[in-house]
Amino acid sequence: MVSASETLSCECTGDTGRAERDPAYRRALWIVIILNLGFGLAEVAGGFLADSQALKADSLDFIGDGSISLLGLVALGWTTHARSRVALLQGVFLGNLGIGVIAFAAWRAVHAVAPEAALMGGIGVMALLVNVTAAYVLSRYREGDANVQAIWLFSRNDAIASLAVIVAAVLVGYTSSAWPDLVVAGVIALLFLHSAWSIIRGALAEAQKS
Repeated sequence: MVSASETLSCECTGDTGRAERDPAYRRALWIVIILNLGFGLAEVAGGFLADSQALKADSLDFIGDGSISLLGLVALGWTTHARSRVALLQGVFLGNLGIGVIAFAAWRAVHAVAPEAALMGGIGVMALLVNVTAAYVLSRYREGDANVQAIWLFSRNDAIASLAVIVAAVLVGYTSSAWPDLVVAGVIALLFLHSAWSIIRGALAEAQKS
């Protein structure tokens, strides 16, 4: 059992080998997995209730983050080459997610309906609180190999996406238009694609070295 003081005093930043053996890092991953999968499923329902594409995109980010963090946890004890392959899979998954969100947002633009701004904003605030908690838990582990960095990028993306959802909710309420919601969904998707490229590039570089 790792005490709270041991968890807080862990200095595993950039030290992948120590992170693999450190129960505090595994505990951090489990916290992030539970937070993201749990809230992601709740936000899916909220996205449909509010009819918000930005919330739906954000919920996919949560679910993807939880799933990829779980995969990263399983891969902790694997070889460097195997871990780079996992990171590559993470990057490809995130890229496909971004393309899917853009395609769905474009389709919805033809049938644009303004979402429920108050509900959208309230869920966005809750999502931000969850994101800040997850990002804080992982902040000491944001450096390391491609797999560790991929998990950190997913968590960082969640926080940025939730801030964008809150901004979109305010604009939807002010303009009574669906376009801020659709634009933010597109921005979240572009963030997916940017991070996917960073993860894939790092994974390929590590695979060549191993």
